[in-house]
Amino acid sequence: MNGRSEKRTDCENCPLRRLAHFRAFTSDELAYVSRFKVGEFAVDAGATILMEGAQSAHLFTVLSGWGFRYKTLDDGRRQILNYVMPGDLVGLQGSLLGEMQHSIEALSPVTLCVFERTKLNELYKSYPELAYDLTWIAAREERILDENLLSIGRRSALERAAYLLAFLYQRAEALNLFDGNRVAIPITQQHVADTLGLSIVHTNKTLKKLAARGVIRWAEKGCNVGDIKGLLAIAGWDGYREIRRPFI
Repeated sequence: MNGRSEKRTDCENCPLRRLAHFRAFTSDELAYVSRFKVGEFAVDAGATILMEGAQSAHLFTVLSGWGFRYKTLDDGRRQILNYVMPGDLVGLQGSLLGEMQHSIEALSPVTLCVFERTKLNELYKSYPELAYDLTWIAAREERILDENLLSIGRRSALERAAYLLAFLYQRAEALNLFDGNRVAIPITQQHVADTLGLSIVHTNKTLKKLAARGVIRWAEKGCNVGDIKGLLAIAGWDGYREIRRPFI
């Protein structure tokens, strides 16, 4: 992972703790997480956070920024599996299975809280509620992948694109990433194509159809959502609902 060490954010003053989106820690849990955290690391947009096949002595929580998980075939074709945002845990797979089964790349500048993998045993032995949180986080990833697989397998290209953009928009909105403005989701049309399993030409045509309906507007720095209800209707999806989720 290429990046740089950052000034450490005190866990007690973590900006994520101020969001209603996340459950509160008990005082004992907060003290443990403060000890568990060994530092922070920052990477630039386009940098690889973790590489498929790599082994790492650490796992990470995204403190700020956007990224995505992906796998590649031998000929370089890429499938984006899902996207990571603040509060998401990355590297747990490598910690439990010995090596990463996918790669993670930064979409924007990303800051990560760094935790030592060797201290996971203490978490499981002494903090069962935090251990449950890790299980919840893993189950949530499975649920997201289920929905993504449904999109690729059964939704039309237009429905797939609408679902993806609605999902990313609603997740980001819950995390206050737009600061009250409907600012661009920082993805390119190639990212959309690699997520949906479409050619770049088909993706471009599909996004133009969504733009023609007035639900999105493509900008230089990504995609602006203008009508989230319209996107949800096109996707045939009820929307993202997740209240008081845990994070480490």
